[in-house]
Amino acid sequence: MPADRFSTATRLRALGTQAAERVYRAQTRRVRAPRSRLTGRAALLALVVCSLVVALAYPMRQYVSQRSDIADQRRQAEQAREQVRKLREEKARWRDPAYVEQQARRHLHFVRPGELGYIVRDGTADPTRPADRRPADRPWYQNLWDGVDRADQGD
Repeated sequence: MPADRFSTATRLRALGTQAAERVYRAQTRRVRAPRSRLTGRAALLALVVCSLVVALAYPMRQYVSQRSDIADQRRQAEQAREQVRKLREEKARWRDPAYVEQQARRHLHFVRPGELGYIVRDGTADPTRPADRRPADRPWYQNLWDGVDRADQGD
């Protein structure tokens, strides 16, 4: 039986071995070349997320900017309210005749009838310069009257 050298069982064994080798080779190829992790779904999800980030970036920047502007406006309004409060207090002080008298004495060098007013110099003025040549050392009203007198002399 030389012609029957390859029996059906032998042939089946050989085919099985060849099939097993092909399966083994296919599995090792699959292990060697890993599949890409980026699937179609993941790429679509990444595209949607990027689109949302780009679409929301400008409105979010505007929102943050407007919130800081609102905070600045509130701070300015609070400062204005504080300034109004101080001015109202000062206005109320000016209604008091004693305060008005105090300010006139301090700033305008006013004195009551019968009182004697003194101006004390602190020694910082230049003594070599005559008193009529130093307008900064004199009260404002004296400078005013000197100006009126000079205007009269010019006629």
